[in-house]
Amino acid sequence: MKEVFGKLADGTEIHRWSLENGGTRLKVLSYGGIVQSLEIPDAEGRFANVSLGFGTLEEYVAASPYFGALIGRYGNRISGGRFTLDGTAYQLSVNDGDNSLHGGSEGFDKTVWDVEPFTRGTDLGLILRHTSADGEMGFPGTLTTKVTYTLTDDGDWRIDYEATTDRATVVNLTSHVYWNLAGEGSGSVAAHELEIAASRYTPVDAGLIPTGELTEVAGGPFDFRTPKTVGADLRVAHQQLLYAKGFDHNWVLDKGVTATPRHAATLKDPVSGRTLRIATTEPGLQFYSGNFLDGTLVGSGGAIHRQGDALCLETQHHPDSPNRPDFPSTVLRPGETYRSTTVHSFTSE
Repeated sequence: MKEVFGKLADGTEIHRWSLENGGTRLKVLSYGGIVQSLEIPDAEGRFANVSLGFGTLEEYVAASPYFGALIGRYGNRISGGRFTLDGTAYQLSVNDGDNSLHGGSEGFDKTVWDVEPFTRGTDLGLILRHTSADGEMGFPGTLTTKVTYTLTDDGDWRIDYEATTDRATVVNLTSHVYWNLAGEGSGSVAAHELEIAASRYTPVDAGLIPTGELTEVAGGPFDFRTPKTVGADLRVAHQQLLYAKGFDHNWVLDKGVTATPRHAATLKDPVSGRTLRIATTEPGLQFYSGNFLDGTLVGSGGAIHRQGDALCLETQHHPDSPNRPDFPSTVLRPGETYRSTTVHSFTSE
């Protein structure tokens, strides 16, 4: 179902698409490719929206911390908003201190996407398209992007990203859903149980830029190889947690870059029984524990969102990869096609 969700200041109509398949209900905006809500049942069959969002377009435009947004051209941070490619230095839009975050001040989260619905056998979904001009936010190359949201008959939400360019550039696309499996507005996710299939992570400096090290998680608060609650080590006096006011780090997935989606993480709310499993082709996963939710935003359900009321699990290449040649490359060249897939599977146990 398609409906008008609102209008931008210039009169552009923003539409909302509602999809339902396999026990999952998804609402998506043409503005930012935003997942406004994602509803799944608990063990008793009761539905709840498990993603944070707003009730109006104006709130997304004015003050959204990337709630549910499609992120590009480059997810996460690039140090100083600068990188050099093939001998040419590029200065990007800087919007996070001295750094470029999530594509700059006018990233894909603020883009109006062309949206086309589809049905393919028992699956249904949306194809989102956008062409980013050469030089937009400082990035080289005209980038033609296609993102497919699919709801399968099993209730999985699959994201397929594709992009091509006419000049060498860097690309790192992701989705920025804030998860609370107990339901939006239900309070802290500290009791959620999280497992991440990674034995290393990329520590950061005070600006949350990776130092370049790949540090073992064993024996410290970053070890989620076996499930533990989100809050178990959240208040440990560890310098990395002090820098980020909690977790806001990239885990180096043991599987690396893969041709098909493989397991990355599992999140479970033990009360409702709702469980999210994430598989991806990407080599990294950014776990952000909602540290900067400060009680100034009101969600679509009418509740105030405070620190730790949701978390993000963003599949990605590692932050600042354009400045770290030892990290997996994010360079895309003419004639190549960027491809990435992430699958979110939901169960109630």
